[in-house]
Amino acid sequence: MSDATTVSPEKAEANPGLGHPADAEWETVIGLEVHAELHTETKLFCGAPNRFGGEPNTSIDPVSLGLPGTLPVLNRKAVELAIRVGLALNCTVQPSTFARKNYFYPDMPKDFQISQYEDPINIDGWLELPDGRRVGIERAHIEEDTGKSTHVGGGGRLHGSGYSLVDYNRAGVPLIEIVGRPDLRNADDARAYVSELRAVLVAIGASDGKMEEGSMRVDCNVSVRPMGEERLGTRCEIKNVNSLRSLARAIEYESQRQIDLLASGVPISQETRHWNEDDGRTHTLRSKEEATDYRYFPEPDLVTLAPSAEWIEEIRAALPVLPAQRRHALAEAAGIAPTEAALLVEREQDEFALAAIAAGASPDGVVKHLENNLADGVGEMSAETFAALSAMETSGELSATQAKTVLAELVASGGDPKSVAAAHGFEAMDTSELEGILDGIIAENAEEWERFCTGDEGDQKKMQGFFTGQIMRATKGQADGKVVAQLLGRRRSG
Repeated sequence: MSDATTVSPEKAEANPGLGHPADAEWETVIGLEVHAELHTETKLFCGAPNRFGGEPNTSIDPVSLGLPGTLPVLNRKAVELAIRVGLALNCTVQPSTFARKNYFYPDMPKDFQISQYEDPINIDGWLELPDGRRVGIERAHIEEDTGKSTHVGGGGRLHGSGYSLVDYNRAGVPLIEIVGRPDLRNADDARAYVSELRAVLVAIGASDGKMEEGSMRVDCNVSVRPMGEERLGTRCEIKNVNSLRSLARAIEYESQRQIDLLASGVPISQETRHWNEDDGRTHTLRSKEEATDYRYFPEPDLVTLAPSAEWIEEIRAALPVLPAQRRHALAEAAGIAPTEAALLVEREQDEFALAAIAAGASPDGVVKHLENNLADGVGEMSAETFAALSAMETSGELSATQAKTVLAELVASGGDPKSVAAAHGFEAMDTSELEGILDGIIAENAEEWERFCTGDEGDQKKMQGFFTGQIMRATKGQADGKVVAQLLGRRRSG
């Protein structure tokens, strides 16, 4: 480790926080690049099938293999899906061009990738997270995917392997690369962003969002800086993270690694790193390339892509209601914050909730039952049936315990809540009957009743639960919890 005082001014300038004490406060800055395969029938520039799996090298054709004399023909459906993505992410859709990105591609036989570079189709957008924060989108451009290499031996890495196999099935599959601005500050933010982005892509039919099949992959740029510093630190890119769990673990590890280095006076080297799930660490892959290293130049075989304003508006008009809009709609109807509506939207239960509220169900009851008792779905129960059950519970006709029993039967078999309640013998208890039951319980538990009436706040709270439980046991759950609470309160105040 070098001493901080020996660090050159140039290195110190490029590494905010260099030499900071280990116990200083640090801020992590995260920017994500998400690659999502577009949900088309064929590849981006040819008629070869776009499908996951299958025998290696069966979804190919001369264009996929980059054979001499072949020319790319742009897939209109891929462009439409890319525009859908841009509009859903509040981007400006603009005329765009394609470029050749030159690189050593062992899994790309023509040895370059066609991508949008200087003129991407979508720019300057944003994505709203469930808590209402907006994350900036710098660009969302079209490019083709590469093939896939499999290294045999050496733990699956190129280094140490005996030989490698190449599958070109994925070569040429259309991708949208969504480049977010460095607005994220921790692993939870990153998980929320990727989850929300995935929900949007699936909702608009642009991608299946299957991270486990590689159709959605994340490159994660991480840097750190002292709290309050405005300059960005030197970033490292973690390539091809393919699960939310790995994403969070990789960010936490990489952030701490950089903090430890800077606090020890060691500058951060800009590089591309690999996340190893087995040892829970990031490892150097290569020094980070800049755009100039790729030797971009305009793709001579493709003209400028300039979708008409009419086509863009036609695509915009066909967009479905997006997750953020659904959260806001449910929040307004139920009188809750949008972040509280996130779970029901994620479970695809918001439409049912809105219908139940419109049919007269208590908004509080709808949210509570869907969150706590209907995680596996509403089964055979209609929104109108649920509203009728909610009315019985709100009026005190059914206790909370009874309502849960009726609810379970309605989910399993449907039917009418009044008939189900009657079949179970659930009849609202008369208050005078409850008074008599409580008299007996007080007589048997005089000491506890004294603590309930004269004890401190903790005692009273504890005894409230005790007597509520005794009454519920005595009535076999038929007593309404609200009525019991009111009865206990009246008795205590005399």
